[in-house]
Amino acid sequence: MAKSSSNKKNAAAAEGKPHAPRIENRRAHFDYAVLEKVEAGISLVGSEVKSVRQGKVQLAGAFAIIRNGRVFLMGCHIDTYEQANQFNHDPTRQRQLLLHKREIRRLQQELAKQPGCTLIPLDLFFKRGYAKISLALAKGKAKYDKRQAIKKRDAQRDMQRAVRRR
Repeated sequence: MAKSSSNKKNAAAAEGKPHAPRIENRRAHFDYAVLEKVEAGISLVGSEVKSVRQGKVQLAGAFAIIRNGRVFLMGCHIDTYEQANQFNHDPTRQRQLLLHKREIRRLQQELAKQPGCTLIPLDLFFKRGYAKISLALAKGKAKYDKRQAIKKRDAQRDMQRAVRRR
C-alpha cells in the first residue's frame, strides 16, 4: 500500500526538516513592550521568496509605517538570491504588507492614540505556502525596564538550574 502525500509531509516534519524557516526578530521583545499582535501577508518578488525560504532575512531594526492607507515594511534586509542573476531584487527595498482596510484603520487609530508606539515585525514565516509576517504594536522600553528584564531572566535561569540539580 502506497503512502499518501499527507503522510510524506508528516514524515518530513517528524524528521526535523521544515519546508521553510521561521525567522524571528530576537531584539523585539528585549527592546519593546508588545501591546498587540497582528498577522499580515507580505508582497514579495520571486527571488525574495527563494531567499526567505533559505532563511537569509534580517528583521533587526525593521519597522512598519502606514502611508496613504497602505502598510509598508522598512529596514528589512532580504539577501539577494544567487541563482537569480540579473533578475535579482534590491535587498533593502520597502515591501508592502497585506492587511484589510479595517485592520489598517484600527492600527492607525492605535498609533495616533498612544504616543511612542510603533509597528515592529516579530517574525516572518510561511503559512500554507504564503509568506506572512507577525507585526506588533509596541512601545519602546526604557533602560530601566531592560535591566529588569535581564534580572528576571537570570533569576528564572538560576531557578531552573537549582531544580535540575535536585
